[in-house]
Amino acid sequence: MPPVDETAADRPRRKPSRAPRTPMPERSAIERARDFDEVTLGYTEEMARAEAERCLQCKVPTCIEGCPVNIDIKSFIGHMIEGDYTNAVSVLKERNALPAVCGRVCPQEEQCESRCVLAKKGESVAIGRLERWLGDFDLTCELEHRCIPQVGPDSGKRVAIVGSGPAGLACAGELRRFGHAVTIFESLHATGGVLTYGIPEFRLPKHIVQAEVGLLEEMGVEIRCDMVIGATYTLDELMTAEGYDAVFVGNGAGLPVFMNIPGENLNGVYSANEFLTRVNLMRAYEFPKADTPVMRGRKVAVVGGGNVAMDSARTAKRLGAEEVFLVYRRTADEMPARKEEVHHAREEGVEFKMLCSPEAILGSDGWVTGMTATRMELGEPDASGRRAPVCVMDSEFVIDCDTVIMAIGTRANPLLTQTTPDLEVSNRGYVVVDENGATSKPGVFAGGDIVTGSATVILAMGAGKRAARSIDEWLAGAAG
Repeated sequence: MPPVDETAADRPRRKPSRAPRTPMPERSAIERARDFDEVTLGYTEEMARAEAERCLQCKVPTCIEGCPVNIDIKSFIGHMIEGDYTNAVSVLKERNALPAVCGRVCPQEEQCESRCVLAKKGESVAIGRLERWLGDFDLTCELEHRCIPQVGPDSGKRVAIVGSGPAGLACAGELRRFGHAVTIFESLHATGGVLTYGIPEFRLPKHIVQAEVGLLEEMGVEIRCDMVIGATYTLDELMTAEGYDAVFVGNGAGLPVFMNIPGENLNGVYSANEFLTRVNLMRAYEFPKADTPVMRGRKVAVVGGGNVAMDSARTAKRLGAEEVFLVYRRTADEMPARKEEVHHAREEGVEFKMLCSPEAILGSDGWVTGMTATRMELGEPDASGRRAPVCVMDSEFVIDCDTVIMAIGTRANPLLTQTTPDLEVSNRGYVVVDENGATSKPGVFAGGDIVTGSATVILAMGAGKRAARSIDEWLAGAAG
């Protein structure tokens, strides 16, 4: 549990605020769809204080129950109300090492904000926007004035972290607080995992990610890039030849999924993973200034309905596509993407083709020329709880396009697990762990998408933090 905030405990419950939720300033759709600058501009200090003032400072803050890492939301907002931003950041970072990141990309509307008392009869406090403002406030400070979590006494133990995504970063930060030496092994040339290669610059600027990662380095976390665990080292080699006492596997689930329909091998077909990695991490939108090219389609079809599909469609628009179609087999009500992202995509000119399922990708001379799709209707709910799409007979039609991006999910890359035969995996290739994040291999723990499949940033961070506590207990037992 986080330390008790005495000042927060003494604060009386506030009278209900009649003020409406403070809107977030954002750039116009016409302007922002032409570049990769950030869409939303964030609160000013005055806006942040006004929104914080809406908080009731409930005696029993139910919002905390909705946070996967149990941030003391009441306390950090209470400090904001008082204008004490330094302590507000300190309370926030007790549970979240990446506030400027999570304030931008976490679905707070489904988590903490959905539990806010104000949401029962109106609009919740904009907790995510306040978190973002505090995270940015901390980033604007000189390094010596930033809130750097205290590192515990040296334990003499060394822990290897596989992957520098949300789960790995959260685990690394927590382990340093416990006093353990930590090394992160990242397979790519830049840190941040999906935060860097998966989320576009206009939603999460790379300098924000790198600044948050830099704080972990200030805490003493070592980061080694271009290190593919399963190839450069196996897990066994990390624990024997390299001498690590424990390992946390947080390498995500980055292997793309395709539909296995005719034409997927044509030029102009991308997985969303490849497309976004080329653009986000390798800055293909600056080609030829940047070395990595990417196809700039004139008519682009994106298959899927999640946040990755929205990111792909909006990215294609920024690359100059005249038309971008989002092809989804259910209706907008069933789309798993955040409502905010759907709203922004519509504003920017993405056309939504609902109740459509691709049947084949058409081509000529090896290049995409279109897509055959079938119209769907919704039947009974499936295992996900959503109504299952059913084909409408004789309803095929053609979508004219020259580029297709498959954004229908990812799965676990087997490279690491295939080189560790005593590491138990599920029939879908995900690492099997117990309630403490421990795997079948002694001293090896795992968390995040490599365990659960694709999920949110904050859920991955929560898994990393829980595993860190388990690793700390395991190391103490091993030492004893």
